[in-house]
Amino acid sequence: MDFADRVTRVEPSATLAISNLAAELEADGVDVVDLSVGEPDFPTPENITAAGKAAMDAGHTGYTPSNGIPELREAIVDKLHGDGLDQYRTENVIVTPGGKQALYEIFQALIDDGDEVVLLDPAWVSYEAMAKMAGGELTRVDLAPFDFQLEPATGYLKDAVSDETELLVVNSPCNPSGAVFSDVAMDHVARIAGKHDVTVISDEIYKEITYGTDAPSLGTYEGLRDRTITVNGFSKAYSMTGWRLGYFAGPAELVDQAGKLHSHSVSCATNFVQRAGVEALRNTDEAVDEMVEAFRERRDLLVDLFDDHGVDVPVGDGAFYMMLPVDDDDQAWCEGAIQDAHVATVPGSAFGTPGYARLSYAASESRLREGVDRLAADGYL
Repeated sequence: MDFADRVTRVEPSATLAISNLAAELEADGVDVVDLSVGEPDFPTPENITAAGKAAMDAGHTGYTPSNGIPELREAIVDKLHGDGLDQYRTENVIVTPGGKQALYEIFQALIDDGDEVVLLDPAWVSYEAMAKMAGGELTRVDLAPFDFQLEPATGYLKDAVSDETELLVVNSPCNPSGAVFSDVAMDHVARIAGKHDVTVISDEIYKEITYGTDAPSLGTYEGLRDRTITVNGFSKAYSMTGWRLGYFAGPAELVDQAGKLHSHSVSCATNFVQRAGVEALRNTDEAVDEMVEAFRERRDLLVDLFDDHGVDVPVGDGAFYMMLPVDDDDQAWCEGAIQDAHVATVPGSAFGTPGYARLSYAASESRLREGVDRLAADGYL
């Protein structure tokens, strides 16, 4: 059987591969401390679940308008305006089955064979796959030497972006590093993108999960209002991973073109899930704040635990990940850690940054302590 080039040019998701291996070990009775999964360990807030149930009971189980129900698109626009993104209206929004689908539709709508896509490494694993499936060519910018921060003075982004660049992807707070890019860094992005007429994706899926700082939205900066596509969703901030609900907002012409992909592929996001999304945006601030505070405490705990073992880790101000420095062969380190210590992590090379392992601290404090103890006992720290 012959397969299309767009499929064979990409690899399976590294994060899901590790998660699957952890599941196989657990099925054999092995107790695995799984620090590989980017999924909050909190239940979906009760008010959101109740809204979803009520929507089903009310009969909201059929198709919706392809781009999303009006109530949700209005709630999304209100949220975006609250973030300073007042250029968006409901007609600028498409609601998708998860943020990943939003990104896929954007890449498919914008990238042709040979178009240059610039990624800031470490970068979420699926950006590369989506760019390659669309035929794009990657230019990668290594942020590891700068503790994963975007530092304008270094000039590395300026050197990477040119008039040939079609798309720049910025993810802040960042998966996998937890880095939150500064106002100065975002202004630097705006000036470079404006100079070279580059479209920018601002992936803000972790925007609500920050510790003592705010994550600026790229679309608020001069020169980026009309060239930024803002992506967000409900999986992380509202612990709704399995609900599959996301969205993007962008220029009207993009919505028109991406809307064709959307309508011919997924048709629409699930009806009753969209109605639960309205509740999430309107009435869930307190639950989100409690979850974020728990993540902050876990981050600080991990930093202290690694420090006790003489390991210095770069500390991110957002998301719920950190990058642990490991051997140069990070793939072998991660495979050994799960087989020997039964601790699941993800190789940094999957994110374009070898020599690190990504840890998710979306796990209880007791499991985090257990994970570090196991790694130390088996010689992985």
